[in-house]
Amino acid sequence: YSDLHSIAAPGTVDGGDICETDGHFLIGVSARTNEHGAFQLAEHLGRLEYTSSIIDIRTNPALLHLKSGIAYLDDGVWAVDGGIREELRSHAVNTRDLVSVSPTEAYAANCVRVNDSVLMASGYPQISAALRSRGCRIVHLEMSEFRKMDGGLSCLSLRF
Repeated sequence: YSDLHSIAAPGTVDGGDICETDGHFLIGVSARTNEHGAFQLAEHLGRLEYTSSIIDIRTNPALLHLKSGIAYLDDGVWAVDGGIREELRSHAVNTRDLVSVSPTEAYAANCVRVNDSVLMASGYPQISAALRSRGCRIVHLEMSEFRKMDGGLSCLSLRF
């Protein structure tokens, strides 16, 4: 395929550090995605006429990767870890409604919108209620076994 691109060493990119938001891509720099990889990905996306922003999350040790702390739920609605709230606001295209996820429910920020539903780990009543009040239909899933190995819903999802 002539339109396939790759990230050249020393660049690294983890899928959990890439969040698409209405044609704009947020690329997280983390323990898994380095600056070389993030800049290469941004160049590849630019050639495809997409815009992107790079967000360095390495100062937030609670985040394994970018999507551990944010989820774009459509129409400017986000579930957001408080530690990256302001940085997200400065990089994302549409941040109409940033719904803060409390530190005690931080794992629930890694949720996924599929069609008209938001898939979310069960056991997080505050963020569930906050998203329901914004019209989101929440589907709770048992994630305790996946959480033991740092697995989240975005890690376990293939979206086409």
